[in-house]
Amino acid sequence: MKRVLFLIESLSGGGAEKVLSTLVCHLNKNVFDVSVCSIVGGGQYENIVRDYVKYKALLNRPCKRISVQNLLYHIKYHLIYDWLPLQLVYSLFIPKKNDVEIAFIEGFSTKLLAHSSNICAKKIAWVHTDFRNHHWTKSLYLNDSEEECVYNSYNQIVAVARTVEGAIKDYFCLQPPIITLYNPIDDIIIKHLADVAPRFPKNSFRLVSAGRLTSVKAFDRLIRIMERLREDGFIVELWLLGSGEEHSFLESLIHEKNLQDSVTLFGFQANPYGYYAQSDLFVCSSLSEGYSTAVTEALVLGLPIVTTNCSGMTELLGGGSCGLITENNEDALFEGIKRVLLNKDLYAYFKRNAELWNKNSLLETRVNSIERLLLS
Repeated sequence: MKRVLFLIESLSGGGAEKVLSTLVCHLNKNVFDVSVCSIVGGGQYENIVRDYVKYKALLNRPCKRISVQNLLYHIKYHLIYDWLPLQLVYSLFIPKKNDVEIAFIEGFSTKLLAHSSNICAKKIAWVHTDFRNHHWTKSLYLNDSEEECVYNSYNQIVAVARTVEGAIKDYFCLQPPIITLYNPIDDIIIKHLADVAPRFPKNSFRLVSAGRLTSVKAFDRLIRIMERLREDGFIVELWLLGSGEEHSFLESLIHEKNLQDSVTLFGFQANPYGYYAQSDLFVCSSLSEGYSTAVTEALVLGLPIVTTNCSGMTELLGGGSCGLITENNEDALFEGIKRVLLNKDLYAYFKRNAELWNKNSLLETRVNSIERLLLS
């Protein structure tokens, strides 16, 4: 049996974290002995992962703010992130004796696993970001050469979209082979959960978007677009699903623009699919994506898309048959949404194609491709 370790910084409510929870649930347990190790515990997908595979969190935040446990948590946090050499962090904390070791998201987990002492293990770095447009890992390294050296210590690099693969090749000079493997999506459970979700009254054309509430998702420009749409006389509403550090900022912006009756922040939803299924259009306002889990799930449910031009969108939208890809700025996204609202025939065309989009299993075929990689 092949022993496989996935290392991830946390299992919080992001797209890559959801993908990992889906993947480990469906890997063949007769072939793979799977472990997941997260550096920070307590994420929304932690219980799902724990039910299917071995799970370990290095840092479990205590409930009380003032306690001995809280002090120990902060000491261990600084040991892992700041004080100890990464070779020692690996030696002290990371599960051993695995045949395959995978850093599932670029960033600290990739940097840490590069210092693995397990010379027998195949090491894989999984990249979910477009380095050309969102090189968020820069702050973790002294310079680009150090980051390049980290990736060159791996045996294989996996990109989640061809645009992500191209960005890796453009940005770094790497020796390991780089391949694209698309994220597995459980389309059957998505459709089931959409059907059993509670229903909401609907009185207007409904936009929906989802993701972690961070600056890269640019939900603030989507709120400003809602103000402009309302000023132009469109009867529309917007549902935003997700949690994150920009929640208070976005809430304040909604009040500033007097949009409380048309923009709703629903927070993180373990089952967002009923919200998608009761909406008319999914909008992705992101500055950068890797291969958007939320857009993929919306397409599974036959929802047309208007998105900014970021990584993976051309691959997802099939040349634009399921929606519009706009330039990555607020004015272009506004005009794209407005065009769909004004042109009923165009919307119907996108809707028909979106409903036909999911021709092949997004779970079995993609999991099989990943299993072949792990066995190679």
